[in-house]
Amino acid sequence: MNQLFRRKNYSKDDHSSGLARVLGVWDIVFFGIAAIIGAGSFSSLGEAVFRGGPGVIILYIICGFACGFTALCYAEFASRIPTAGSAYTYAYASFGELMAWIIGWALIMEYSFGNIYVAFSWSDYFTSFMGRIGIFIPEFLSTSYPEAKKAFLGNSQNMELVNAWKNAPLLGNLKIILDIPALVINGLITWLVYRGVRESKNFNNALVLMKLAVIVLIILVGFAFVNTDNWTPINPVTQVSSFMPNGFAGVMAAVSGVFFAYIGFDALSVLSEETKDPQRNLPRGMLISLVLCTVIYIILTLVLTGMVDYRKFEGVGDPLAFIFEESNANIAWMELTVSFVAIIAITTVLLVFQMGQPRIWYAMSRDGLMPKKFMTIHPKHKTPSYATIVTGIVVGVPILFTDKSFILDFTSIGTIFAFVLVCGGVLLLPAKEKLPGRFHLPYINAKIIFPVIFLGGLAFFYFWQPEFFHNLMNWNDPKDGEFHLSMFFFLLINMVLVVLAFVKNLSLIPLMGLSSCLYLLTGMTHNNWFWFLVWFAIGMVIYFAYGYRHSKLNKNFNEDLN
Repeated sequence: MNQLFRRKNYSKDDHSSGLARVLGVWDIVFFGIAAIIGAGSFSSLGEAVFRGGPGVIILYIICGFACGFTALCYAEFASRIPTAGSAYTYAYASFGELMAWIIGWALIMEYSFGNIYVAFSWSDYFTSFMGRIGIFIPEFLSTSYPEAKKAFLGNSQNMELVNAWKNAPLLGNLKIILDIPALVINGLITWLVYRGVRESKNFNNALVLMKLAVIVLIILVGFAFVNTDNWTPINPVTQVSSFMPNGFAGVMAAVSGVFFAYIGFDALSVLSEETKDPQRNLPRGMLISLVLCTVIYIILTLVLTGMVDYRKFEGVGDPLAFIFEESNANIAWMELTVSFVAIIAITTVLLVFQMGQPRIWYAMSRDGLMPKKFMTIHPKHKTPSYATIVTGIVVGVPILFTDKSFILDFTSIGTIFAFVLVCGGVLLLPAKEKLPGRFHLPYINAKIIFPVIFLGGLAFFYFWQPEFFHNLMNWNDPKDGEFHLSMFFFLLINMVLVVLAFVKNLSLIPLMGLSSCLYLLTGMTHNNWFWFLVWFAIGMVIYFAYGYRHSKLNKNFNEDLN
């Protein structure tokens, strides 16, 4: 059993050291905005708005808090080993091999499957841009088969998806519907990564400024077209106007779309070795960037839901351009500008994620957990060629038979689960010596504070939404039953955490991170959990069939026995 939790020891000689400490608070803030305001802000906002309505801004605040606590836990993770690395590296050093494998397997979901969603979004912006310059791509060649079918059968208000199903040519009884732009951009990005592309810091910085400038422009122009009645739409069932037309359960159903907008913030944890006074500057920079991005998302959501009825965002992967289409605000130059910037911005996100995934496989292969083939380096281009091709296939093939909603849920549940493991794991880490120049997670005794926060919040929520608690045990409700069941287990787990916090004097920050991330998981449906568990089971089979036996630590252990 102990073999499953064997740890890898890292030394300063494993990677180059001596990084210059040049980053201040506002440098961290800039890096944070660059990491967070990415594909999610240009793509998943539409899905989030459709599911949760205007009230989804509440979920942005919750996600901001969860990500803030988790970012500090990642920083503590990073400070535990003397080299820079990924969550996989930190887990291997701190928790052992099995946990490292689980987090590495979850990272594959974040990078590879996240890129599928980003490719779909790139296709939507590209199609919108080409349409505005007079080049029209047929709907059945710019969307996925299941998405068009679901829209047609569900009487969707997204007529592009409905028309894709109606107008698609037939091959026998099969409708020919596929997302050509998404397939092409994935192939192109895979080829670029295979050939070897270096990131340009200056280009990335310019891109961040360009993205922020466009978002500010959208807010300024969009507010002139806001109809405040759209912020309190009428619930089709109750016929009552509400900021949360689908109820609080509807807001929580948007968790995947909201959380996807924050994916990437965990990359900030690796900056501790380059930060001046990391104990002070790193947490401040992280939290300021998260607050600023949360405010931006809230304002952006208010503009989107004020300009267009939230129900029109079903299946929309280019929400920031969609609001300026002919059927909405009809501002051609804004749609063109937003689409152009989004195409460039999302292309770089695709490139970074597609570069990151092969390197995770490479690291796992180097440790013996994946076949040696993943370590293959191209003799000319000096890139992990085999892993890059596999990544391209893993991203490309599902584009043919999945849709944005499924991929968004699948990516988010895996990443949130990894965050739960990180926050929970930090609670179990032993105290470490405070070393100058290294980040140290502040210890705040949760003995009294956490029970007060949780039980006080529970009381507030009870008086705010008493009907929810009255129906909490109604798990057969066709609309909210799954959310009620998830909330029951969330409350039960947190009651256990309250007792543990009081008895064990647990640290408040990782405890709050764990609790808030668990809350985000309550928005996942049984379908999300089913496919996540299938993916998790596949990972476990691969680990015990190959990784456990071929691990370099296992070989070292056997050599020591001999």
